[in-house]
Amino acid sequence: MTAIDPRTLRGDWNYPTRVRFGPGRLVELPEACRALGIARPLLITDPGLAGHALGQRVLEAARDAGLACAMFARIRPNPTGADVERGVEALRAGAHDGVIALGGGSGLDAAKATAFMAGQTRPIWDFEDRGDNWLRAGTEGILPVVAIPTTAGTGSEVGRAAVITNQATHGKCIVFHPRMLPGQVIADPELTLGLPPDLTAWTGFDALSHNLEALCAPGFHPLADGIATEGIRLIHRWFRTAVEDGGHLAARAHMLAAASMGAVAFQKGLGAMHALAHPIGGLLDSHHGLTIAIVMPYVLARNREAIAERVEQLDRALGLEAQAFPDWVAAMRADCGIPNTLEAVGVRPEHVAVLAPRAAADPSAAGNPVALGEADYALLYRQALTG
Repeated sequence: MTAIDPRTLRGDWNYPTRVRFGPGRLVELPEACRALGIARPLLITDPGLAGHALGQRVLEAARDAGLACAMFARIRPNPTGADVERGVEALRAGAHDGVIALGGGSGLDAAKATAFMAGQTRPIWDFEDRGDNWLRAGTEGILPVVAIPTTAGTGSEVGRAAVITNQATHGKCIVFHPRMLPGQVIADPELTLGLPPDLTAWTGFDALSHNLEALCAPGFHPLADGIATEGIRLIHRWFRTAVEDGGHLAARAHMLAAASMGAVAFQKGLGAMHALAHPIGGLLDSHHGLTIAIVMPYVLARNREAIAERVEQLDRALGLEAQAFPDWVAAMRADCGIPNTLEAVGVRPEHVAVLAPRAAADPSAAGNPVALGEADYALLYRQALTG
């Protein structure tokens, strides 16, 4: 294959929002803020990035351009409603007129939810992605967001929802509103360089699951299907290189694009992988991408007959032998050292009784190609516990 010059991996996209993609695009942060009318941004990120050179670099870039920027970093790995409430307090205390969201899925989700809740009087749980709950929201005070992803996983930078943990119930809530979509995205793959191999793998499996579950979700949506198929193809081509070589800019760029593609595609639907993973994250505070990677083969096996045509489609797109896609997933998991059972993230047999009803009720469950009930999810949890 012809060598790729990473400098050519650059573009300005307006789907589904304004995306400034390519190495070195972080320098455009002040321009992106001004395009949204932001003069006093609040930089929302996680504690790790706040203390990292990158967090300080973003803060200084905003301030050097004359923006009155402050930082808020009291975000948990699985952000909670309390995190969002504190973020809204910081927004109001500093009279901020917009948000810079920096980080992986947790930081981006918390920042988007904070910008959204700045304009609300109802509790955040009233906007769970069920029915027309989003119509309850007041739109006047929702603040604009510039999103800057630092991992290639959730694709939250191009999403209209945020996953927030309710500490009272230990359940994860998907909060949705069209105005949660960031108005500007800076997708600079240089910001993902050097991410450790394990985190690269875990976030990469999250990106894979978004594309894969979207492709397999029932319903007619050829736009999402096309994006998901290409996203999976990019992951198939670049995943191993990104994990093995933290400095490979072309691999990082393609994985970052694939992550965004997954988040665009899954407006069609997700499925049992996410329905299983969300309750575990809410109860045990596990890493979402790792949890997804563990449950993926069990869900593929359960859905085998219903997704046979989709697997055949992927086999052709990826140049694999017939029905070889699940074997490729298994091999990739093994090569990355992904555990085979949920014991690795703290799940015990006694948790199944709590987790199964939550999985069956999770909004993601509706997109699974096979209708599954509480007993089915209990069985999947037990299978993923025993291997």
